[in-house]
Amino acid sequence: MQTVWLTGAEWLAVLRIGLGLWWLESWRHKDKKGWFERGTGIAWAADVAGKHRWAAVKSGFDTVVAPRPKLMAYVVVYAELALGLGLISGFLTPIALVGGLLLNLLYLVLMIHDWAEQGQNAMMALVSVVALFAVSWQTWSLDNAIGLFS
Repeated sequence: MQTVWLTGAEWLAVLRIGLGLWWLESWRHKDKKGWFERGTGIAWAADVAGKHRWAAVKSGFDTVVAPRPKLMAYVVVYAELALGLGLISGFLTPIALVGGLLLNLLYLVLMIHDWAEQGQNAMMALVSVVALFAVSWQTWSLDNAIGLFS
């Protein structure tokens, strides 16, 4: 493989780290007080799920998220932080990539009618798949430094 400036493995690490920075920014810009104290994030998602064109989305939301809105707010917000930190540092990278892919797919399904959201989630999911199957933790990662997933 011929590349410019960095090796192929290093470019994949750049891609992984960039995805981690994207997740970290998703976490950073959230109004945590709104999410945790006023329930704004889950209330917004409940409104979207309630109007969703697929009945399974509404029933799934009502079964999993609606009974525990405060817990789910913490799960969503801190999952984004964990994904960002894990991907940037390259720690438990395959787990973070699969977790991020699943979260993006959940976001993608929930926001199926919002084309702006679709672009972001589709691209983040694509980067997750490429970084996972290209073993992007081979370079510049704690996983590589300590011999995990070799």
